[in-house]
Amino acid sequence: MATATVHPNHQLISSEDVEGTNVFDLQGKKIGEIDHLMIDKVSGRVTYAVMSFGGFLGLGHSHRPIPWAALKYDTNLNGYVTGITEDRPRDAPAFSHDRLVRSQLGADPSAL
Repeated sequence: MATATVHPNHQLISSEDVEGTNVFDLQGKKIGEIDHLMIDKVSGRVTYAVMSFGGFLGLGHSHRPIPWAALKYDTNLNGYVTGITEDRPRDAPAFSHDRLVRSQLGADPSAL
């Protein structure tokens, strides 16, 4: 996890600091890390964390959405814990890198 932003209220965290934070299963096994957050435009609430998992040395990894409500921060692990198993994200819809880049550039999501 990055330590780029210090907040006087320790209940707040910068999205920059969340990116790269490890995600663990209930047994404490690392199953991935947070790649980025998906925020509802109207409410301003985080809806999903897109988790990166698998791969080796940055190759062959996948991105899967995890509901934000399914993650709890564990101060002992310095990461998020979820009851979602490692296999469940693999069954979720995948985000390809090309799709993410095109959506960030404002392309119509239905055309992706």
